[in-house]
Amino acid sequence: MTISLCDWAVEILSTAAPSDKVAKTGIAAAAWRAGALPVGSAVPPQQPARPAKPELCDPRNMPKRSAGPKGRVALVHAIAHIELSAIDLAWDIIARFTAADLPRGYYDDWVDVAVEESQHYAALAARLTELGAAYGDLPAHAGLWDAAERSARDLATRLVAIPLTLEARGLDTTPQISTRLRLSGDEATAAILDVIYADEIKHLAVGVRWFEFLCAREKRAPIATYHAIMAEQFPKGLKGPFNMPARTQAGMGEDYLKPWIAA
Repeated sequence: MTISLCDWAVEILSTAAPSDKVAKTGIAAAAWRAGALPVGSAVPPQQPARPAKPELCDPRNMPKRSAGPKGRVALVHAIAHIELSAIDLAWDIIARFTAADLPRGYYDDWVDVAVEESQHYAALAARLTELGAAYGDLPAHAGLWDAAERSARDLATRLVAIPLTLEARGLDTTPQISTRLRLSGDEATAAILDVIYADEIKHLAVGVRWFEFLCAREKRAPIATYHAIMAEQFPKGLKGPFNMPARTQAGMGEDYLKPWIAA
């Protein structure tokens, strides 16, 4: 039987150990880039496999994060959890929507995203070790995956919910976090966040590109479609401030965010 990209996606989603998830991502990406895999089709799990720790809890009960010494482990741990979730989100968006008849470039883009998210997680896990901690030492929350489940039936909705909204929020907050880390003397963590920030601009651009591709193919207006999906998925809207230079660089200009910029 020929192994496909979607088979690999399901395998990675079904892998609990983060280090194995990272390693398998690299193997699958190399095979895809070498032209050794068809896209294929497979049914992804409803939720990805997770290690026994961290405990998942309500976001309101999360440990306090800060750039200072006491909150730094909590900060790095929280971002590591987001990046681990992002690996799974990239593989899920590959396997879940094959019926949408997407070009190879779509899969190229999301394989690249999965690889970069795995690199982010690995760098943060190593930083936790340097800080005398490990991933799983603190609780985490499942907000990203909750949004993924709500958007599992429609690709445009998934693109709006995850890359164009929840992941894009990182562009609004990361520069300030990096600045505070540097002011507190933590250049090592700040440098990792700088890499993540640059890559996340690219990832938002991937989300915008394929959202607008779908809208063009279905003869829908992208901005109006985005606002309609947002009203359904996030009825409370968004709160600024927004990093418009980074969002605009990724192709998500003010028209997308006008309802909340003016608020």
